[in-house]
Amino acid sequence: MTEIAKTDSGIPVSRVYKKSSIRGTVEENEPGKYPYLRGIYPGMYTDRLWTMRQYSGFGSAEETNSRFKFLLTHGQTGLSLAFDLPTQTGRDSDDPQSEGEVGRTGVAISSLKNMVSCFDGIPMDKVSTSMTINATASTLLALYISVAGIQGYSPATLRGTTQNDILKEYIARNTYIYPPKPSLRLIGDTIEYCSKNVPQWYPISISGYHMREAGCTAVQELAFTFANAIQYIETCLDRGIKIDDFAQRLSFFFCGTMEFFEEIAKFRAARRIYAKIMKDTFHAREEKSLHLRFHVQTSGESLTAQQVDNNIVRVTTQALAAVLGGCQSLHTNSRDEALALPTEDSVKVALRTQQIIASESGVTKTVDPIGGSYYVEYLTQTIEDEVEKYLKQIQSLGGALAAVERGFFQDEIRKNAYRLKKEIDSKERIIVGVNKYQDTKDVEPKISVLDNEIESRQVSRLKEFKINRDKAKVEAAISTLQTSAEDPNQNLMPHIIAAVQSNVTLGEISAVFKEVFGVFEPKVAF
Repeated sequence: MTEIAKTDSGIPVSRVYKKSSIRGTVEENEPGKYPYLRGIYPGMYTDRLWTMRQYSGFGSAEETNSRFKFLLTHGQTGLSLAFDLPTQTGRDSDDPQSEGEVGRTGVAISSLKNMVSCFDGIPMDKVSTSMTINATASTLLALYISVAGIQGYSPATLRGTTQNDILKEYIARNTYIYPPKPSLRLIGDTIEYCSKNVPQWYPISISGYHMREAGCTAVQELAFTFANAIQYIETCLDRGIKIDDFAQRLSFFFCGTMEFFEEIAKFRAARRIYAKIMKDTFHAREEKSLHLRFHVQTSGESLTAQQVDNNIVRVTTQALAAVLGGCQSLHTNSRDEALALPTEDSVKVALRTQQIIASESGVTKTVDPIGGSYYVEYLTQTIEDEVEKYLKQIQSLGGALAAVERGFFQDEIRKNAYRLKKEIDSKERIIVGVNKYQDTKDVEPKISVLDNEIESRQVSRLKEFKINRDKAKVEAAISTLQTSAEDPNQNLMPHIIAAVQSNVTLGEISAVFKEVFGVFEPKVAF
């Protein structure tokens, strides 16, 4: 008996699909019409291409600035900024616990001076910037707003995104600082502040990407992401903010990985699920409040250190699925990212991959070109059904926050990650160049090597920056920030902005919040 094929999410796959395979009739609504299965805009890419936003940031602010300008020169249409681990976890570069990590996984940003250097010569009123930052997102946004002010730009002109999704940090990524409830307060503060003062900014990008990279399925990626979104929305509603006053500035971030048709179906199903949540659960009235706006990054986890040129093919496949699924912006990983930060040559190939899909493949000539495929429509319906089951289960646990605190998400991801590993080890799941078609003559490519002096220069400059500050002004700003943090009715964003403009560093702001909010200690199971 032939074994039944299944997708990565365990959805059974038949030999062939027919009209009878689909429940009811195929969605024939026009793109741009509720429930937006076929796209949130009527013209989609026939009117405007997705934003090509390559993730970048490493070493010093000056080096990152140079990479930004290189990418913009070669046709990138949006910036995406990576930060090093000390910046992500609220430590200045001169903190003893930062040693060995400064500038390693992203750029080191400790001060307003660093942020000024990072965006030197970048027209901040014209370029959209995404920042992958979570626990310290409010501080990085404050720095970005302050740099724009120095350049002469109003916050109202700024476009971009702060990831600012702390729940998935407790679930999968682990760059949290404070406990969940005060962390949710900071997120609520940024959403509320941006709705009034930075209207073109997306203050949160609710992220399934990292949970998918940690091992969850496509179904779990959507279910867990939307459960988290519901928690964030309820946080804002509890403050008395009306749904239509902030819903249009919520954005999402998904992973694009190798199960081609399931990924396309995942993105299509996501739009319909989200539109129904916003309309039926939260009673949003504005059409744009129902729109799922999402960025896709191709899967870093799927890249292999063996036969790195194969990664170009993987990334192309994943990027094409994201485009056929209707993403609003896209990052394509570079061929060598399983080994090191990408070289200029490899990041240019990654960008060219998007440009070739946009300009040469023909997939942008019509909207939702794969809609109506019996297989894709079957997958779309099935994914939607399975996501609904998960959302009901999470709701029965008390919602996303309660599910995080109970370890539900984490346990589900661990189980699936273990299943995937067993399939690779047994060769039930083939990874070309890893467990089949190995090449003993595989030659490691030239990779980026970070300057070992980056850390010492950054630390030296930061110490000099701290010495030359107006200490009285710094102390006054810290004192005001602490008093405000102790008052749960205060929105902290204006005070954080005032602090960074007084040259208070990221680590000092984080230290204030640690004192007031405490530090999150995960439960360890033995």
